[in-house]
Amino acid sequence: MSWYFYKPYVSVGERRRLAARAMDKLRKKGVDIQPVAIAGRTIAHSFWGRAWCEHLEKFSDYENRLPRGRAYVRNGSVCHLEVGAGSIEARVQGSELYKVRISVAKLPGKKWQDVKGRCAGRIGSLLELLQGRLSEQVMEVVTDRDRGLFPLPKEIDLDCSCPDWADMCKHVAAVLYGVGARLDTKPELLFLLRGVNHEELITAGAGAVASVAEGKRRGRRRLADGELAEVFGIEMAEAHPVRAAKRATRPAARRPAPLTGGGVARLRAEFGMTLAQFAKLLGVSAPTIGNWERKAGAVNAQPRKSRLWAEVSVLSKGEAWERLRKGGGR
Repeated sequence: MSWYFYKPYVSVGERRRLAARAMDKLRKKGVDIQPVAIAGRTIAHSFWGRAWCEHLEKFSDYENRLPRGRAYVRNGSVCHLEVGAGSIEARVQGSELYKVRISVAKLPGKKWQDVKGRCAGRIGSLLELLQGRLSEQVMEVVTDRDRGLFPLPKEIDLDCSCPDWADMCKHVAAVLYGVGARLDTKPELLFLLRGVNHEELITAGAGAVASVAEGKRRGRRRLADGELAEVFGIEMAEAHPVRAAKRATRPAARRPAPLTGGGVARLRAEFGMTLAQFAKLLGVSAPTIGNWERKAGAVNAQPRKSRLWAEVSVLSKGEAWERLRKGGGR
């Protein structure tokens, strides 16, 4: 039978039935099916999801072709979408079940360093970053058309198994919009896709704040010594060298910090540790630390975990790393 290059129209209901049957077969083969479900007409609701879609729509190469995929993603035709490091794998149900693969280049190191530098000290916690609760200045940095986190068209390679000759077929367009919807619930996937560690935006900020604070402290000390020298007409010297040496080597005592989501994120940033390292330090799992950091307020932890937190929260960065080398919390 000849269709003159076009297959017969398949209704939305029939596509959904065919998609459900195809996904059941894949599940039986052990594939972790991750469909894209859109509630209503709005595809993306969060800062990261909307920013992804708006970024792609800025380019003339895409703006006229992307709308072809909106109806497909809204009616549930993207029945599987998986985002990995540098790649997006998807299944889209049309007249047949098509395979879509999108390759995305890793964010260039120089551009990533530039983003971190411009965001340094402006992001309070991992929770704020992932929820998109960012200042206007940080939003402008990460969404910058050419210097931000999102890929340029030349960094994206599109492929679909459908017979459409266009690179941006409606199945590919549906998947690109599906990524925006997926970022609503898993914004960290953007950083995975671009091959960078989003936690570095926090640690870079913590380092910048610490450097500024240290600079101010030293400045105040130099100012105080200079004022005294000017008043008394002498060069300032430490009155008791031995006592001064002891003070220099003895860190100021810290009080245990309350166990809160923001407190966990800040302390981990201060220590410069990954989720896995900080979890080992506290004797808990990495997902536990991730869950704690997403808490808006106080964390309700078991007594043992609260005790370990109290012990760790008073450590200096050096002491924390030494404890980690010795095995962390037990």
